[in-house]
Amino acid sequence: MSLTLRTDNELDEALAALSEAEGASKQEVIRRAVLDRFERTVHAERVAESSARLAERWSDVLDRLGNV
Repeated sequence: MSLTLRTDNELDEALAALSEAEGASKQEVIRRAVLDRFERTVHAERVAESSARLAERWSDVLDRLGNV
C-alpha cells in the first residue's frame, strides 16, 4: 500500500531532524508517530469506559464518601 504525504517546510525539517536523531527513515518516523497516537487514543478510550463503568458500579459508595 502506498500513500503520498504532502509536507510543508516545518514538517519536513522536523521529520528530517527526527529521522537523523532516531536513525530511521522519515517513513518510519511517521509510522511510529501514527501508531503511537493510535495506541494512546485507544488507551484513553478504554480508561474512560472503565472509569464510567466503575463510577456507575460504585456510585453509592462514592456518594457516601463525598458526604463525609
